[in-house]
Amino acid sequence: MTRVIRDIPFASDAGFRPLSLDLHLPAGGGEPIPTIIELHGGGWLRGSRREFTPLLSDADSFGRITAAGFAVVAADYRLSGEARFPAQLDDVRRAIDWVHGPGAEFGLDAGRIVLWGGSAGGTLAALVGLEPASRVRGIIDWYGPADLLAMETHTRALGVDAPGESREDRWLGGWVSDVPDAARAASPVNHVHAGSAPFHLAHGDADDAVPLAQSEALEAALRAAGVEAELIVEPGAGHFWRDAAPERVAALFDRAIAFAARVTA
Repeated sequence: MTRVIRDIPFASDAGFRPLSLDLHLPAGGGEPIPTIIELHGGGWLRGSRREFTPLLSDADSFGRITAAGFAVVAADYRLSGEARFPAQLDDVRRAIDWVHGPGAEFGLDAGRIVLWGGSAGGTLAALVGLEPASRVRGIIDWYGPADLLAMETHTRALGVDAPGESREDRWLGGWVSDVPDAARAASPVNHVHAGSAPFHLAHGDADDAVPLAQSEALEAALRAAGVEAELIVEPGAGHFWRDAAPERVAALFDRAIAFAARVTA
């Protein structure tokens, strides 16, 4: 039976709330255990480590991953109302540090880590995964913004056109077009390099929150650099797989889990 250990502290900075993680362990399993570090979505301004996506139960998300033999480290990161970019990247790095340190007590294999994020969490997974010393075997990025300057054009088309209103504005601390250097630094497409760990991308073609073009641009950049990358496009699906049939969402999980199993083999 899957075991969940909640509220494990892993980082604390003066002036900020302590960050915690929930550890989902597979049944039986044996050691060492390949590990998924899961980063929730929510536009960097909301969301919780307790929820893989807003539309799925624990059994259909965390439980599906642990049933495949992985541990899942569902980690906090500071939201944009608490700290702006790049603070969240430090938080993800410290979650990786925890797997390398105290995580060993739970049988986690620090040499077989995959980052898995959705939406804003997908951006964080991609940014940290693209760092030269990322210490991860692969990155699963579900419908994450990849080019924040292009995202500004999209959000303005949706009517979000006042400085500070979009999720990207709040994360960067200013209207995206007014802080182009920060916007480029926070965009995974600008950090692609040869030798990166492999990527698994997935996106719905009816996503009106983060357009499919964002994942397409990242896939193209990865392939141009010679990085292994695959993009799964789900017809008719919106953000967080809205409007996708349950069996289709299950199949998307299975594709991502198969990728994680292959890169950690």
